[in-house]
Amino acid sequence: MARRMATQQDTAAPAPAAAPADSPDDTAAHRPDDTPADGLKDTAVRTLRAAGAAIGQLVGGFGTAAMALGVLLLLAATAVASLVGVGLLIAPLVLRVLHALAGRERRRLARRGPEVIAPEPPPTQLRLALVDPTTRRELRWLCRHATSGLLLGLLGVLLPVMAVRDTAFPLYWRLMPRDATATSLGFGSAQSWPDALAVTLLGVGWIVIIVGLAPGMARLQAGPGRRLLAAGPDTDLSLRVAELTATRAAALDAHATELRRIERALHDGTQNRLVSVTVLLGAARRQVARDPSRADDILERAQSAAEQALAELRSVSRSILPPVLDDRGLAGALSGLAANCAVPCRIDVDAPERCAASVEATTYFVVAEALTNIAKHSAAAHATVTVRARGGRLRLTVTDDGRGGADEDGGSGLTGIRRRVAAHDGTLRLASPPGGPTTLEVDLPCGS
Repeated sequence: MARRMATQQDTAAPAPAAAPADSPDDTAAHRPDDTPADGLKDTAVRTLRAAGAAIGQLVGGFGTAAMALGVLLLLAATAVASLVGVGLLIAPLVLRVLHALAGRERRRLARRGPEVIAPEPPPTQLRLALVDPTTRRELRWLCRHATSGLLLGLLGVLLPVMAVRDTAFPLYWRLMPRDATATSLGFGSAQSWPDALAVTLLGVGWIVIIVGLAPGMARLQAGPGRRLLAAGPDTDLSLRVAELTATRAAALDAHATELRRIERALHDGTQNRLVSVTVLLGAARRQVARDPSRADDILERAQSAAEQALAELRSVSRSILPPVLDDRGLAGALSGLAANCAVPCRIDVDAPERCAASVEATTYFVVAEALTNIAKHSAAAHATVTVRARGGRLRLTVTDDGRGGADEDGGSGLTGIRRRVAAHDGTLRLASPPGGPTTLEVDLPCGS
């Protein structure tokens, strides 16, 4: 029978034959090549995204250009008032406004491209400012941004409005008065459907202009700022290099400290619990044959130890990156901290734009540490946590009405907070006079 089966198998085994005509390889060989279509689609998507980003840059530049125009007029008024001596008194204030606006423009440009490295802070005294090269470069930028930058920004605002208005004109042209202007240019009227469709063609023309010219307009608007507001070739950048080196060292130190904390928590807590579970399970196994009633007691203790180990493990994992940030966002996470705080705490979060996960985690840990310090050391009756996310920056303020006197060298955790903030190139300011109140302010970049 075995010989017959083998014979049948040999007979059933087909001889090697040519691949069928409809094999996958042949089908792929005869299938039309769709690579050009995919490439065209990708190109169109990239072009539209670039146009949308350029419009966003132009609109953002329009805001700073409008402020630049106001500062330019203020400078002109100050120069005229200086002829009678009054302008000399307000000149330092006007110069500070100029420097603040230049710093705002640097941050805006950094969000849309490479970082614009700022030079050393320029002087605000009039005599020194007149010969300071940084102030002169800022004045040149102010004149260009308040004129050409304002015009380009205005086009960035108007072009999308005109494109939408004219493209959608056939949808509402019958609702308009009979002699109303049909086009966004202010001339022509629509009396029939062909006239309305002609206005739509004008809207399509605006879209073509946006797609084709908006990126170049955005570069033209940002060009003076990137050239004139950046540190010149003769600027000493050693302080900036030293600052970045210190920031990197602080980040590495904070990372090493966090790893040591996690290792210590796992070694001293969870590992000991798991060892006790192992010992108890071994003891229960030996007691099963001798005294089953005692084995049940030992197993109950082992279960309790395993539950404690699981709780400690969850606590350690949450301290690495709290999952509540993903589940409920920054506002929900901070509300949970406030609910568990021994001191009544009010949370006020206004963050329409999400920040990087590491920034939100740092904010969470700063608030957690600050509320812990308030509960332990401040004897406060009330605390407030305020978060604002605007212009690519997240600003956190924690205040309490306690006795004040907070000191970084007093072991209150402020050194760890400062290291976490410095790792993101942020700033921390603490005001805690004796008698209170205590105010902790943290400024972080959203995209770190």
